[in-house]
Amino acid sequence: MTAIAPEPLAATDPTLALLPVEEAARRLGIGRTLAFALVASGDLESVTVGRLRRVPADAIGEYVARLRKSQNSRSAA
Repeated sequence: MTAIAPEPLAATDPTLALLPVEEAARRLGIGRTLAFALVASGDLESVTVGRLRRVPADAIGEYVARLRKSQNSRSAA
């Protein structure tokens, strides 16, 4: 019988306020590289905690809302 490794806490705890960039990428359904590019450009809000870069959980919804708004305004034009 093979043991299954438990998922990281960020993947199983929806109450975390700050997420690793990799978890934000997973929730957005994008790759790690694109997620870090969005953080670097400022399109996806992030904060530094010590040496760690984290994405506020609510920043994911805000990013999606901005995407939807920009795409809706382009399709209406």
